Amino acid sequence: MSQRYRITREFQENDNTAQTISLEECQAYFASKPDFSYTSVFTVTNATGSMSIEGDFFMWSYNETKIPFRYYQGDIYVSGTNEAVIPKMMEVAGELRADVAEG
Repeated sequence: MSQRYRITREFQENDNTAQTISLEECQAYFASKPDFSYTSVFTVTNATGSMSIEGDFFMWSYNETKIPFRYYQGDIYVSGTNEAVIPKMMEVAGELRADVAEG
């Protein structure tokens, strides 16, 4: 089973930074990143079929792979299945003035 991470401001001390990350903030941030695109439906396909999940997904294009960063209730969730995700996740968290937690 893969490790899931959460980019959050839950642990930030109140320094005039919002305690949650807003969807609008995510949309503006990821729109400025050429290797990310937005989708409101993420579809997972495997040998037995496919499943679609509705939500706010910022898809990171890494080589031939699309890795979802999912915005949900003030945090961003991402799977650590691909080891390349870790440095990208840390970059995103730093630029959004947030922390990374297991989630």
